[in-house]
Amino acid sequence: MQYKEGKADELKQKFWKELASSPFVMLQLDGNPDSAAPMTAQLDKDADHAIWFFTYRTGHFAAMGPATATFSSSGHSVFARFRGTLVEETSRERREKEWSNMTEAWFPDGKDDPNLLMLRMDLGSASIWDADLGITTTAKMMLGKDVTNDVRDKHVETSL
Repeated sequence: MQYKEGKADELKQKFWKELASSPFVMLQLDGNPDSAAPMTAQLDKDADHAIWFFTYRTGHFAAMGPATATFSSSGHSVFARFRGTLVEETSRERREKEWSNMTEAWFPDGKDDPNLLMLRMDLGSASIWDADLGITTTAKMMLGKDVTNDVRDKHVETSL
């Protein structure tokens, strides 16, 4: 089922807004299912082609490569799965820009810790679901009525 024509961009914008509001994803290297872990995405409002993560060089994600992230907005109104490639971010300017007190809480040796690894996820394809069904569809669900036609345009396969 695809989002109605002209609505795909609207759903992508809703996804970005929700991710910015609650930037937590489950990230997994495609070649290592045991690597799945919750991560905080570092977002840049001017860079919708990539997101960044801080991790350690001794962790699973140091292997880098193809990865998949899953996302659920805090109010469960948007769900997404997106793919990309994890590469080392070497820009000192980017590290400075994304560093925060919240990040330092997880990396107490600071942004110059030689074991700190900043990753950039160059984004590719995504599946996004709009789970904001509205009052009518929600009422129909509660009554056990068929809602398949109501949700037909609530999903998009796209690139980010």
